[in-house]
Amino acid sequence: MSIVEVKASFSHCIRSVGAGEPVVITRHGKPVAAVVPAEGLAKLEALRAAGPEAGLAGLAGGWEGSDELADVLAKARSEG
Repeated sequence: MSIVEVKASFSHCIRSVGAGEPVVITRHGKPVAAVVPAEGLAKLEALRAAGPEAGLAGLAGGWEGSDELADVLAKARSEG
């Protein structure tokens, strides 16, 4: 959505995000921002906090049951 479209239909934008669909906001046809569900932001912040050194383990929080995998990988790294 362009900035103009978002300004004109902000409630529609929020409904879409509330339904789980992120909305990319563009300026002059180029993406400049995204409105994402709050849970998506929490996942992004966790990935940033893990940093690039976390590698694939940084993605482990992305699916059901992946906590166990993350624990195994963290243990292997600390024993390494």
